This record gives sequence, structure tokens and C-alpha cells, in this order.
Amino acid sequence: MGSYDAGAFRVAYDRVMAKWPGEREAFTVPTAFGDTHVNACGPRDAPPLLLLPGGGGATSASWYAQAADLAIARRVLAVDLIGSPGRSSPAGDRHPRTVADLTAWLDALLDGLGVGETDLGGHSYGAWTAVHYALRAPARVRRLFLLDPTQCFAGYKAAYLLHALPMLLRPTPRRVRAFLEWETGGTPLDPDWLRLQETAAGFPSVRPVTGPRVAPRELRGLNVPVLLLLAGNSRTHDTYGVAAGAGAVLPRAEVDVVPDVSHHALPQSAPAGLGRRLTGFLGA
Repeated sequence: MGSYDAGAFRVAYDRVMAKWPGEREAFTVPTAFGDTHVNACGPRDAPPLLLLPGGGGATSASWYAQAADLAIARRVLAVDLIGSPGRSSPAGDRHPRTVADLTAWLDALLDGLGVGETDLGGHSYGAWTAVHYALRAPARVRRLFLLDPTQCFAGYKAAYLLHALPMLLRPTPRRVRAFLEWETGGTPLDPDWLRLQETAAGFPSVRPVTGPRVAPRELRGLNVPVLLLLAGNSRTHDTYGVAAGAGAVLPRAEVDVVPDVSHHALPQSAPAGLGRRLTGFLGA
């Protein structure tokens, strides 16, 4: 395990959060699984939009490039996953261990926020979590957008796992940077966001909830409007294979490929029009 500097992480987190809209507020929602940190912006009386970040070093801060657009007509509620890097904190050993636990956690979170039903968006692991929640709590999800989800429509490429292995076995800032530079193909990354990923190395995380890919028969029953946007340069999986497979099983989906962007560059380094694309879907 790499050396973790909590102070450096907090400084890096705050620097990325400074890129959010100025009216942002932060608060904590207690649940049986721990305290969930929420970064919120947008009109308080607007329809809610719950955002789930990717895994690894991703946090709610990673939505900074899309938050202003999304907050025009939505109350944006972006969360730090319990047990992952960020400002949420598990309740001792009582952190989510199963998909059922994740569903119970999100139910408790929405209850604590006073939200009955919500639009839901996620990136990568957050999109996988969002799909499971929409399948298990369909009455609480109005619309669902997924940015390059993992383990939903295809498995990981072997090359991706091999490149990630050194970082997973012993996370250090240097290994995190090397992996992200490989996956993003040398695309310039926001230095503050990259610094946040580096300082998350060695964060005292708990084991994330993982499981098999979502079964096609389950996906055929996902009866909510879905916008699935895939990274054209993703090294995580076969982008066009995922697009074809998802289009064949999702009953109410719009599937598209975002060109010239990789998996880990979403959503923070995506084309400027991504926010408008998401708001157009949410307002349809």
C-alpha cells in the first residue's frame, strides 16, 4: 500500500471542487452504512439528479466539467461513494458488501435527501451501480444516463487489466499517473484533477462491491429511458461491441459513441457539448 497523505488529498479535492458552480453547497447524509458526502448545486426546487462517480480514485468532484450545465434545470446531487476516496465515511465494518447493500444505501440516501424519485447518472463503476439500482428500485428512477459503464454490457479487455495491475497491487502517485496517461493516450488532462487521482493513491478504501456482469435478461427489463454514451477511445472494453450489445437488449435506450475521448477522461475531459447532450436527454 502506498503512503497516503490525507492533507494533500483534501487540498487536491478542494481545488477540483473550486471548478464547480459558485453556488455549490456540501453536506452529509447519515445512513446505516456510514455518512455520505454530497456536493449539490442548482435550484433547490428543481427535479433532482443523483450522480455517481467511477471507482478507484474518482470522487464527486470529477463532475466539475458538467455540473454547471446539469444544474441549469436540475438539483444536482453528486456523492462520494462510501469506502472509496472522498469525504464519505463507512460506519465501522458496516459498509456496503453486496448489490443489495448498495441498493439499501441509495434508498437511505434518497430518503435522507427527501427525494422520492430521481434522474440518475453514473460513470464507469458508478454507471454499473446505477444500472443495478434502476433494476432493483425502478419506482425511484425516472431517467438514466450512463457514461462508458463497465461490467454492464461487456467485460474488461485483458490489456486494460494488465496495465491496471501494478496500480491495484501497490497504488502510488507515479503508478496512478502512468496508468491514466496510458489509458487516455496522452490526451492533456486537467492537472488539478490528475493531482487528485494521484493523492488518492493509498486511500484507506474498503473492498468495493463487485460481481458478475448484469445479465442480458435483466437489462431487457430495464424499462426506463436510458442514454448510453460510450468513449470512442476507451481502452477498457470494445466500444463498438458494447454499443451493439447494449442496443440489442435495452428496450428504451439511445446509444451513441463520443469520439476522441477515453474511458478515464470522461466526464471531465469530454467535448464541451456533453453537458448539453445530457440536459437535452433529461429534459426530453
